[in-house]
Amino acid sequence: MAMAVVCALAACAAYGAEVKQIFPPGTKPAGPYSPGVLVGEYLYVAGQGSQLADGTLPQGEEEQIRQCLRNVETVVKAAGLTMRHVVYVQVYLTDYSSEAALNRVWREFFPAAPPARSTIGVAALHATNVEMSAVAVKDLALKKTVAVDGYDTPSVPISAAVRVGDRLFVSGHLGRDIRTGEIPVDPGEQVTLAMKRLEGTLKAAGAGFENLVFVNPYLTSKIPMGVMNHIYASHFEFGNTPARATIEVAGLPGGANIEFTGVAVMDLGKRRAVRPKNMAPSPTASPCVFAGDTFYCSAKSGFIPGVNGGVYASTVETQMRQTMRNLLDGLEEAGMDFSNVVASNVYLDDARDFTRMNGVYAEYFGAVPPARTTVQQIAPGVRAADAKGHWPELEQVSIVAVK
Repeated sequence: MAMAVVCALAACAAYGAEVKQIFPPGTKPAGPYSPGVLVGEYLYVAGQGSQLADGTLPQGEEEQIRQCLRNVETVVKAAGLTMRHVVYVQVYLTDYSSEAALNRVWREFFPAAPPARSTIGVAALHATNVEMSAVAVKDLALKKTVAVDGYDTPSVPISAAVRVGDRLFVSGHLGRDIRTGEIPVDPGEQVTLAMKRLEGTLKAAGAGFENLVFVNPYLTSKIPMGVMNHIYASHFEFGNTPARATIEVAGLPGGANIEFTGVAVMDLGKRRAVRPKNMAPSPTASPCVFAGDTFYCSAKSGFIPGVNGGVYASTVETQMRQTMRNLLDGLEEAGMDFSNVVASNVYLDDARDFTRMNGVYAEYFGAVPPARTTVQQIAPGVRAADAKGHWPELEQVSIVAVK
């Protein structure tokens, strides 16, 4: 039997890490990805929608959220775990006007010691209105919630952060007062508030900004990118920043405009930034950062690096190939390749490109593709080249790999 088939049916080794595909009976992924990937101590659950077994969606917002969590639970249980083992959840909502329905259902699945969570509003998802990805830990004894005032209450039923051994999963921290809901008028003050809240949670866990290995800054169009980057960069050592996926979103809970979520490693001896030789040091993002054996890579697009760099391809297929080349640069610098990738996030300019993107994406992975989440975070942009022949980004991809 070919090695690819063996790996699909059981566990296989990728440079020393034991990887097992989790594929619940009857599951039909909408693309070339695994519903779950169990590697080492962690289970990575691909983005799960609200579809019932027959492909239809339940009626009503709360029932769709409930079914989404049931679908996550199906993958978790197939790995021999329970929802108590879940340590981090990323929630994507097309109706993001309120988290009230989400929070009501949340307590049903996480009545105690809830996972860290980040919630964002997106423009579109594939065949669902709600999608959730998750990370779970095999050894429940390793899970420790981090207490911070204002979190894990009836109105905010999440943990500010969850520590798993030397890893720390941090909830989304908004540029909004968690007690009053007040949002500063000035965009810079909103970013500063979100960073202060993030800093407070890191300190409560015994860490600091220097421990972060990956950050998602989510921002709406009301936060100028330059303002966010200037404030953000001031908190990190130049060239040694976390890996980052900076995503403009349709909206955030409670009308907020900026949110920071991420992952940290408690032992700085296990943290190492990796930069391919064709990329200059950056004040805002390292290409990839190790947390022990786990490799977190910044979101890449079809941007050609170097002198006269830019996005020169006009189709999602061609841009995706350049994106995968850019991701491979980081993997190869660390002595890895796509077989080490266990999870990915794909951000599309237009969800209607889902099938076209899948066709290219599938070319880079074998019988055990990574868990994956795919979203369209904002309304599609205008597809036209500028005076220099640069096209807008039609996709971005971030990855997690294990060595």
